[in-house]
Amino acid sequence: MSPQILGIRVDPTSYKAATEQILSWTHNGDSRYVCVANVHMVMEAYDAPDFREMVNAADLVTPDGMPLVWMLRRLGHPEQERVYGPELTLRLIEAVAMQEIPVGFYGSSTETLAQLIASFKKKYPNLKIAYHYSPPFRPLTADEDEAVICAVNATGTKILFVGLGCPKQERWMAAHRGKIQVVMLGVGAAFDFHSRAKRQAPLWMQRSGLEWLFRFSQEPGRLWRRYLYQNPRFVWFMIWQLLGRKKS
Repeated sequence: MSPQILGIRVDPTSYKAATEQILSWTHNGDSRYVCVANVHMVMEAYDAPDFREMVNAADLVTPDGMPLVWMLRRLGHPEQERVYGPELTLRLIEAVAMQEIPVGFYGSSTETLAQLIASFKKKYPNLKIAYHYSPPFRPLTADEDEAVICAVNATGTKILFVGLGCPKQERWMAAHRGKIQVVMLGVGAAFDFHSRAKRQAPLWMQRSGLEWLFRFSQEPGRLWRRYLYQNPRFVWFMIWQLLGRKKS
């Protein structure tokens, strides 16, 4: 059984294991979804029981954030590595390009999506992009949603990268499992990073758990609540979880 961090299941895995698992699902034609969990997702789930159920019902939950990696190490998985959404995206893109497995992209703006696709096609000429769609910044109507479902299934897409941001992308994937016959990955900021719409934190900041500080410095108005309110709460609750485990 996978450990839980503040009630959220986080699976001990690696880039290699996660990639192989996702590829095996594509060969079976399964409808699945994968969450890449960080502090933001854990706290969103902590505050919203229905969202927590959606994350825990995912077919795979990877430790995307370094604080979750450190927690997994404390919870009995000392060799745990980070399985970061943008990097997992690259590894999957490289693998599917070699195997000519068709993929799709759902989310972000029209401009960012076009830049993302152009970047991937330039680096991976054999990449088969069967579907892409930038949805409007509002809930889809029932007819629009049905059109998306039909389009994805009709194109033969096997992996759908979903870039709507947390928690919207996880809710969307949970609602579409069983309707869309693909493996869905909620990869959040990967669209922005790989299209170069936004800058990624330096590697040393990523590895030391300071990526949040870099992102906050880039978008303080949008991200202040996520980092200045939720991060301290996570640390407090995490300490209580560890203390409770030690006492028991």
